[in-house]
Amino acid sequence: MGTLVLLRHGQSVWNMENRFTGFTDVDLSDVGVAEAKAAGEKLKTLPLDHVFTSTLKRAYHTAELALAAAGQSAVAQTRHDDLRERDYGDLTGLNKDDMRQKYGEEQVHIWRRSYDVQPPNGESLKDVVARVEPYYQANIAPLLKDGKNVLVAAHGNTLRAMLIILGLHTPETINNAEIATGDPLFFSVDGATVTQKEAAA
Repeated sequence: MGTLVLLRHGQSVWNMENRFTGFTDVDLSDVGVAEAKAAGEKLKTLPLDHVFTSTLKRAYHTAELALAAAGQSAVAQTRHDDLRERDYGDLTGLNKDDMRQKYGEEQVHIWRRSYDVQPPNGESLKDVVARVEPYYQANIAPLLKDGKNVLVAAHGNTLRAMLIILGLHTPETINNAEIATGDPLFFSVDGATVTQKEAAA
């Protein structure tokens, strides 16, 4: 039985500024750095075998800080574009509250939370699932099948996609899944059975 840890990056500078970030490569805020280090404290009792992150610095910086805090900086790491955040297209860089004033609360909510509606020139969550699932099945699932402990440090929408891929949510229920920055989620993976755990132990 392997353990899968899903870790959303710590607060980024654009999270702090309430902006749509997407593929833009912004780094962690001071709060985000502290969150990443605190996440590492929760990983101390789980010996990790491999770490996967996106190619965006807020994700891999979070992983590096967390691993250092956990005393596991030597763990092998793989970065890949398929684990990047959802592409917010024309909304990228814009303030979410400004967009609510311009387009209305309902429209912005649809762009942010619907499963299959794309923001202008961007990706829907369904699109994110379509790029994350093949990567997961080819690279991460085999390690878990072999009983390895794996950390995936990525983004809110990447990890929401993962919850669908793991069968823990459906397109209809995924809106109920809130993934906090810098707070690792632990799962036991035994074949096709995935069970959320309270902590690493």
